[in-house]
Amino acid sequence: MKILMVLTSHDTLGDTGRKTGFWLEELAAPYYVFKDAGAEVVLASPKGGRPPLDPKSNEPGFQTDLTRRFEADDAANAQLSETVRLDGVTHDGFDAVFYPGGHGPLWDLAEDPASVRLIEATLRADKPVTLVCHAPGVLRHAKAPDGKPLVAGKAVTGFTNTEEAAVGLTDVVPFLVEDELTRNGGAFSKAGDWEPYVVGDGLLITGQNPASSGPAAERLLGLLAGA
Repeated sequence: MKILMVLTSHDTLGDTGRKTGFWLEELAAPYYVFKDAGAEVVLASPKGGRPPLDPKSNEPGFQTDLTRRFEADDAANAQLSETVRLDGVTHDGFDAVFYPGGHGPLWDLAEDPASVRLIEATLRADKPVTLVCHAPGVLRHAKAPDGKPLVAGKAVTGFTNTEEAAVGLTDVVPFLVEDELTRNGGAFSKAGDWEPYVVGDGLLITGQNPASSGPAAERLLGLLAGA
């Protein structure tokens, strides 16, 4: 089993002067779900090399056993420092694609033609795509084979408007994930703020927030196993 994980290369939080990037728990939790199941994991990002970590995601209040495991894992950190360029990879050779979130993807991956092509081609090849937290926002330009928005009529979730308001970034982000998925015809559902919540619709799996990243990875493994 071989899984491609796609991370953001964007490190600027709008015009706030603050840094952003990927959210550590949303990388670490799925990473170890996959690794502990014996999967090979490949990391990619638009620019390649080491992607930016949202510094807030490594503050004590957001650390977990798995983020600490990742931080202490020399092999994992070496891999993170050498992500492959996204425009140089395809779904070939991979069983699934997983997108961790963080605010960064709203700026780069959401507008990246290589990301759109990867998502569309992976699903056409009958392979699953999983996205968590802000990452479902990168589906905004993806199309189904009939030319309609990929999420139209599909059950989806993602970072909610109330969660974005709670972190004070409603007017900073380029778009709101919940609104964008709904605008494109997605059947958006959610749990309470910060509660784990995962939705599966065929080959598309989405998770609401950081706490949903591990459960979304488990759901993906179950799908690959035919469960």
